[in-house]
Amino acid sequence: MTHPITRRKSVLAATLLAGSILAGGFAVSTVQAAPAPEPLQLAPVVNQAGFAELAAKVRPAVVNIATLEMPHQTDMHDMPALPPGSPFADMFKQFFNHRNARPEHALGSGFLIDPAGFIVTNNHVVDEAHKITVTLDDGTNYPAKVVGRDAKTDLALLKVEAKKPLPFVAFGDSDKEQVGDWVIAVGNPFGLGGSVTAGIISAHGRNINEGPYDDFLQIDAPINPGNSGGPLFNQSGQVIGIDTAIYSPNGGSVGIGFAIPSRIVAKVVDALREHCQVDRGWLGVQMQPLTPSLAKAVGRTQDDGILVSDVLADSPALHAGLKQGDVITAFDGKPIKTPRDLALAVADVAAGKTVPMAVWRDGHEQTVDVTVGTQAKEETVAKNDESGAGPLGMALEPLSPEARTELGLSNAVKGVVVTQVTPGSRADDSGIQPGDVIVRIGDTPVTSPNQAATRIHQAEAAKKEAVPLLVTRDGTTYYIALQLTQG
Repeated sequence: MTHPITRRKSVLAATLLAGSILAGGFAVSTVQAAPAPEPLQLAPVVNQAGFAELAAKVRPAVVNIATLEMPHQTDMHDMPALPPGSPFADMFKQFFNHRNARPEHALGSGFLIDPAGFIVTNNHVVDEAHKITVTLDDGTNYPAKVVGRDAKTDLALLKVEAKKPLPFVAFGDSDKEQVGDWVIAVGNPFGLGGSVTAGIISAHGRNINEGPYDDFLQIDAPINPGNSGGPLFNQSGQVIGIDTAIYSPNGGSVGIGFAIPSRIVAKVVDALREHCQVDRGWLGVQMQPLTPSLAKAVGRTQDDGILVSDVLADSPALHAGLKQGDVITAFDGKPIKTPRDLALAVADVAAGKTVPMAVWRDGHEQTVDVTVGTQAKEETVAKNDESGAGPLGMALEPLSPEARTELGLSNAVKGVVVTQVTPGSRADDSGIQPGDVIVRIGDTPVTSPNQAATRIHQAEAAKKEAVPLLVTRDGTTYYIALQLTQG
């Protein structure tokens, strides 16, 4: 199984050089700007005997990240069933309440990409963090704030405020790195900051089912809990990946690790830095693999491409004339063999751009031009009153084809998907979990986050204490009572 590798415990300034010369009897001042700061890296090295020089050069830009998270509410149903009046009831209740009140700590890694203090790490390192502290290689500590996060690629951008320019590293091109090339990982495994391990690239394009845009580098450089968010360097000291997960039967390194390629990281980081969020392209189709039997049924001799099982209303695909039963074989010049290929290709195109798409229809291939749209933004259902009670704490998204694939849902399931639940919120206390699909609120089906928010606010306006939600979770459908008032 794969595991994110965050470690959890219970527990220079630019100088102006001024001078003067005499010209025609006058003193003339000349000011020369210092050269722009350079990232920490080396010239390419072939057959290097060791990694000491490389490690010493890049380590100052690698940071340790410690977070403090608000305590998660433990389900009191986990308490042992005790007879009424049992002398042990109070003891167990105090134990569970104490466990609920205990803050959680997490350790991870990151790296500086700018002398101004921008830091890249994994989203799961800082997700739900109440406080973030960054420690540099020289032991200096800084509080950090989150500039932006992207859960779909598990990336986050942080910022620290320092009184001097900080050492930083630059991104390389992960696509130019070949299987067998040497790499080194620098990070904070098990809280042991500044640790360096070496290995090779084992494979490109690994899908480990962690998200809709999985496209990992597989590496054999040992990485362990706490390495999450740390950089993977090539021999020139360029970052070609972010260490993110391991495959392990025991939670430790067995030589199979996964890193997000810099090709993906650089684009996401640029978007987070510029807009604090990532806007991805959207096509608006539901799709399935083209099996050999389905290929024969549509008249194809090859089973390459993906079959369009549905075209969503008012979508870019519908406006482009795409039809149910079409087979998409290429998108923007990239061959499409699996639904994942199409998801990655569409997400990589800027919204508003028109690109060609090769489609098999009625026994022959044709080209369709499609103008890519923007994925719907995540919407948060909030409690908007003056009581200070705060939000209900659910972030909702439309049930997109990518979400259906990730959750293993059929086309028959309609609703909205819960992408985030705030610890200690009404949604959390009611038992709602990320990944739940809300099908109905009361007796009304819901198909959009706005619809869901409206129904909940209507129930609040009617002074209801709770509203029933029909939820699908792990293939099972049942009701959950969403508490609307303070218990």
